[in-house]
Amino acid sequence: MQVDEAARAIFRIGGKDSEEFMQSLITNDVSKTDDGLVYSALLGPQGKFLYDFFLFSRDNTLFLDVVATRARELSSRLSLYKLRKDVIIEETDLSMTRGLDVPPEGAFSDPRHPDLGWRFYGPQIDAPKINWTDLRVKLAIPEAETEILQDSYILEMGFERLNGVDFRKGCYIGQEITARMKHKTQLKKGLAIVKLSNLVPLHTPIISKGKNIGFICSQSGDHAIAYLKYNHISNNMSSGKAKITEANFETIYINERL
Repeated sequence: MQVDEAARAIFRIGGKDSEEFMQSLITNDVSKTDDGLVYSALLGPQGKFLYDFFLFSRDNTLFLDVVATRARELSSRLSLYKLRKDVIIEETDLSMTRGLDVPPEGAFSDPRHPDLGWRFYGPQIDAPKINWTDLRVKLAIPEAETEILQDSYILEMGFERLNGVDFRKGCYIGQEITARMKHKTQLKKGLAIVKLSNLVPLHTPIISKGKNIGFICSQSGDHAIAYLKYNHISNNMSSGKAKITEANFETIYINERL
């Protein structure tokens, strides 16, 4: 079952140590919130994905936007790291509205891709209905619990392409493994856009020459985001009862140094 990514929880991260606290934990540079919305992740010690979220700054205070189904877990996880730091983590009554048309005053551009429009934080406002899954599949934008599972590595999920990781900011949890993956000659596994003969259930395995090489994620019409092993892509792939007639990962990572 696909998560409703539009259902969000917005937290205030306050206290005099809040910026230093978040900077030491997450994959992106907190100071970038001075210029707009920041996409980032919290990893485990082995460099594997735990949570993704957005950060913004308002009145010299940090705010964190996370999918509602993971909000309590993330808040508890961050609290474990507080120790004696002056950090306050509290949920707000702010809503998130997103759209592709003319942005309202105070909205932020979505940092993951210029075609993802804007995100507005405040009271709920009206915005045209958009099939965001269709757009995500077209742009290969991964989402937690459909593409980005908790045993994922963020570079395989395209976080560099999505502006979700900063390699110059210094240490954070999982930084060493992420940096090591960055300097490999190429990724062997990751996202691709595939074309299927019909729809299949979420996370249906992909079979190539008798081997399980990945799984299908979000789908839109006859296209889907898939996670798979690149060196096992072939002309004879299937997923459930569907034939896979195309698989393209090269254009997804065209702006990334692999």
